[in-house]
Amino acid sequence: MDLKERRILVSLIGSVLILSIYSMVVYYKYIAGNTEVLNDLRFLGKSFLILIPVAIVIQIIIQIVFAIVTKIASDEDIDPIEDERDKLIELKAIKISHYIFLIGFMLAMGCLALGMKPWVMIVVLISSGFVASVVNEILRLYYYRKGV
Repeated sequence: MDLKERRILVSLIGSVLILSIYSMVVYYKYIAGNTEVLNDLRFLGKSFLILIPVAIVIQIIIQIVFAIVTKIASDEDIDPIEDERDKLIELKAIKISHYIFLIGFMLAMGCLALGMKPWVMIVVLISSGFVASVVNEILRLYYYRKGV
């Protein structure tokens, strides 16, 4: 497996773990005992806004640890140079993941238009962002394997 493919795989696993652990912590700490908190838009906004920097910081830490472990284990450097193929793969994956997020955003707004609870809209919005991120990573792996 190529170094870039391993980096993508580590990022994918990190994204899944971050959202899973964060969701479980929020659920068991706040929601499990009091389901009325789901109707509080302030709580939903705070929990979503906290997720973003937490996920970014943890992903940065994961990538740094990955670079250190890779350097120690195989004496390989993380190659910061991207060629045209890398940029094309990135653009194709981002294009499709943006469409997925846009569909999720429309579904979230549709939930509000149909009169569903606000927490349903937040869950759909967060889920569509997560699915778009996972699809982005999987497509990048696929394009590196298959070629562009």
